Parts: sequence; structure tokens; C-alpha cells
Amino acid sequence: MIVNASNLALAFKGFKSVYTDAFLNAPVDWDKIAMVVNSDGSEEEYGWLGAFPQLREWIGPREVKSLTAHGFAIRNRKFESTISVSREKIEDDKLGVFKPMFSEMGQLAKTHPEEMIFALLAAGFDTECFDGQNYFDTDHPGFDKNVEETTYSNMQDGTGEPWFLLDTSRAVRPIIWQERVKYEFTEITAANDTHVFLQDEYVYGVRARVNAGFGLWQLAFGSKAELNTDNYASARAAMMNFRSSEGRILGVKPKLLLVPPSMESAALKLVNSDLGSGGETNEWKGTADLIVTPYLAA
Repeated sequence: MIVNASNLALAFKGFKSVYTDAFLNAPVDWDKIAMVVNSDGSEEEYGWLGAFPQLREWIGPREVKSLTAHGFAIRNRKFESTISVSREKIEDDKLGVFKPMFSEMGQLAKTHPEEMIFALLAAGFDTECFDGQNYFDTDHPGFDKNVEETTYSNMQDGTGEPWFLLDTSRAVRPIIWQERVKYEFTEITAANDTHVFLQDEYVYGVRARVNAGFGLWQLAFGSKAELNTDNYASARAAMMNFRSSEGRILGVKPKLLLVPPSMESAALKLVNSDLGSGGETNEWKGTADLIVTPYLAA
């Protein structure tokens, strides 16, 4: 192949097509638990976290809920993945050997949010969220039905691998996926580029500015205890008992059970089996969708 601008453009188009096809077809689960927020700066503030716009009977003037009571920001991070192709490979028309690499690049770009989001969840036992407590904590500040100060727990302590119960039925999700610049496939192929001139190779890569952050702790429950019927029932009950700052039930309904591979069997028996371990009817069947992810593996 004659190496000129036209043929380099064709090569880039082919590489990008392979990348894009893999990106579009890679299966992911992160979009089931995270809400996507478009960013237009280096960071975004989420002052509205913790303010639930519940309806009330209109008697007298409106009560305006402040959306600046909770200071919490997510700063965008920059990520890249870069590979090079020697000029000789293009001259010798060996582009086909690079297709698997560009396909893998596309798949890894698609699953990168998954890696970040599930790692963030796993770190939630030791990472603060908008209310100043760890995301999974035993004493989140709140109010009881009499609008008196109390605390709520969205975790179970233990020594095992973590599993999670999530309410993913709302517009607001347990996790925020923030996008400043989406994953973009680019090239350096100009003949007068310093790298091309000195290294005699062309560079292709992916760049993105994104980050993951915690949403509402009320929509998530983390446990390091054994995954069994008692602990599962306790987690569900705790979530459905969460109240707003006005003392009203939030209406949280756990919809998704998220587990590492080591708990796949226990999770399948818990939410998919017709019968319990003793042959009795399994009352928890169908109470949550199940996601088993390798990104939670110890």
C-alpha cells in the first residue's frame, strides 16, 4: 500500500469502524444502576442530593425546598488508551492483524464505566458521600416519622465479600456517571508530526473525561454478611423504612441484587429458585433482578 494521506484516512476509517462496532455491541450492566449526567466543566456540584421533592397539601404559601443544603461535587478525570502501528505494516498492507486489537479497545472503552462504577460501590464502606458519612454506613443522619432526628443504616457488617441491594426504579440512581467528554477514537498520522517522523509509526487512541460518584445512599444497601434469606430480608426492610427530612416514607423499593462471582449460586437460589433450602416455597423468588459481575471479585 502506498502510504499517503488518502490511504491513511482509509486505514483510520477501518480501524474506527472496528472499534465502534465492538463498542456498540459490548454488553454492560452499569447503565442499570447509574444515571448519566452530562458535564460542562471540570467538576459538577450536586447540591440537590438529599432533597426529596415530595408533594404536600397546599395550605398557605408554597414551601420552597433548598437545593443547596448539601455540598457535594464530582470532579472529572481524564483517561486514555493508546496503541501504535508501524509504517511498515501499512506499507505491507498488514492492517488486518490489528483488527482484534482495535476491537478489544472498543470493548474495553465500553466496559470502562462498569469497572469504575462497581469499584466505587465496593469502596463505599470507606468512602464518604454527600451527607459526610461513608456511603454504606450505620448512622446516616435523618428524621423519624415524628420529624425528630435519628439515624439510618444502609449496611450490614461482616468479613465476607460485599453484595448490594439497589433501588433502580427512579430517575435518580444510586450512582452518578458523569460525562464531560465521551470516549473518542482519535489518530496521529500527519507526516510532519514529531512522533511520526521520529518513530516511523502512527498512533491511535481513545480519550475520555468522565468520573463516577455516589448518588443517594437511600437507594443502596451494602452488606459484607452472608447472603442468606435473613440478611436479605433485613436489608429489604431497612431500605423500605427510609424516610425524608419531613418524616415521610420515601417509598424505596429494592429492585436489583448485585453480587460477585463467588456468590452467584447463593444469589440464584435466593431470587430465582422455586423452593428454599428446606424444600419450602421460596418467598423471595422474583423479588429482585440479579447481576453477577466479575468487577466485584476479591
